[in-house]
Amino acid sequence: MAVWRVLLNLSVTLLPTNGVVGIDASGFDRSHASKHYTKRTKLTIKQLKVTLLVDTKANGILDLHVTTTRKHDSQIAPSLIKRNTDEVTILLGDKGYDDQTVRALAREDGVRPVIKHREFSSLHKAWNARLDANLYGQRSQNETVNSSLKRKYGAFVRSRHWWKQFREIVVGCLTHNIDKSL
Repeated sequence: MAVWRVLLNLSVTLLPTNGVVGIDASGFDRSHASKHYTKRTKLTIKQLKVTLLVDTKANGILDLHVTTTRKHDSQIAPSLIKRNTDEVTILLGDKGYDDQTVRALAREDGVRPVIKHREFSSLHKAWNARLDANLYGQRSQNETVNSSLKRKYGAFVRSRHWWKQFREIVVGCLTHNIDKSL
């Protein structure tokens, strides 16, 4: 897996990045590979959760996290932030990443978090109203990248083994970055 991450990092160097990065997750179906296999191995989770860290200037994929578990977004974000503190100056995220530990970790590493708050009180609504709407609106680039990956390569993985599924998704991200650089 480390080799694939290095290749992904090298592909990002081909792109003009600006440090404004969005984080978002999407699901890829893994039962498409073989329903017989998923029954035989008693796989109950039929989707991979792929969290992408996308630069908003070039729509380049900086990093990804792939899991078969049902981890919450706020549990995945810290590892992505820690691995990419050099490339990220502003982190854009939706309400799924609203966690004080994510915000504190980002600030600790010199990253400005622009993450909407879940609105439990009028104070949270006021904080959301103060967010820079133009900057936060760039978060939609993540949705665009997720959509283009699924349209180009399908919303499923063909491989049966976990490490091959990871590799399949990383290769899709690599080719996405290389296409963007051309």
